[in-house]
Amino acid sequence: MMEFNFAGAWALFVKEVRRFYSVAVQTIFAPVVSTLLYLLVFGQVIDTQIEVFSGLNYSQFLIPGLVMMAILQNAFANTSSSLIQSKMHGNLTFALLSPISPLEFYLAFIAASVIRGLAVGIGILVVGSIGFDLAFNAPGWVLLFAVLSAAMMGGLGMLAGILSDKYDHLAAFQNFIIMPLTFLSGVFYSIHALPEIWQTVSHFNPFFYMVDGFRYGFFKQSDVSAGLSLVVTVGFLLLITAINLILLNKGVKIRK
Repeated sequence: MMEFNFAGAWALFVKEVRRFYSVAVQTIFAPVVSTLLYLLVFGQVIDTQIEVFSGLNYSQFLIPGLVMMAILQNAFANTSSSLIQSKMHGNLTFALLSPISPLEFYLAFIAASVIRGLAVGIGILVVGSIGFDLAFNAPGWVLLFAVLSAAMMGGLGMLAGILSDKYDHLAAFQNFIIMPLTFLSGVFYSIHALPEIWQTVSHFNPFFYMVDGFRYGFFKQSDVSAGLSLVVTVGFLLLITAINLILLNKGVKIRK
């Protein structure tokens, strides 16, 4: 059995972190600012008109959802953009020729996507907490869902990057899959405010469980049980991981 190549995986991880850190204004600060604009518009305009959970104003309810939305979108963007750029520019070959296994390759990319997602999420939390009373009733759940959700979306980003042949394919994946599922995941509302048919549909959206479980860590209030959200999140993470490892081992669309 081959030993795990920590040095190789670490080198690839560092390379991926440096890649997005070198353009931090675009990859970290811009998402923080754009997400806070949602809080400014939605929170300030309808803050006093809606009470979603007992004892919480709308802005308090909204902040965790916005944080998770940013984590999901940026974790996905990190792996997907890195892979498609490497494929288009022809430098993915150098990573594939290095003495690292598909598992090591996968873990390095996912770890870097988690770092980027958490960096953006923490930035939003810090700024959002300044003007709003935000509780952390179960910080362990907050961290757990943040890491697992970022890892799952990093894996989904890798899947999109593997299957995409050009930027247009990746854009379609983002616009027609990631964006709708994110916005319909309960970021801006409780699903109990929806008609019954749409509540049922929401339960088939895996992003809903990530947002709801993450919000539970702040308020210990949620639309479904935190345990169910955790099971669904872990299940999708394992599924995406298995699919990616199969594709990487076969070299689908990455080895010519």
